[in-house]
Amino acid sequence: MAKYIFVMAAVTYLIRMLPLTFFRKQINNIYVKAFLKYIPYAVLSAMTIPDIFYSTGSVYSALAGLACALILSYLEKGLLTVSLAACAVVYVFEQFLL
Repeated sequence: MAKYIFVMAAVTYLIRMLPLTFFRKQINNIYVKAFLKYIPYAVLSAMTIPDIFYSTGSVYSALAGLACALILSYLEKGLLTVSLAACAVVYVFEQFLL
């Protein structure tokens, strides 16, 4: 068991340490900067979007909550507002419309 924890810690450390070691100068290439700018959003989307559809009792309520979240996000509402409104829409949808 300790062997697995050590390997996991080493891999995590290497992932964080290697870019700092190899890229000491500031990155000036606009294409690389644009690519690196959108990586967190792509990873977060890839991790959360599939779980949205299986986290509720119905795919339709999940779609309603996702639509609410996307609309409020597009309107630049805060994270708490978006998440609470999406949860409320899913709750109302499952209670009254299904």
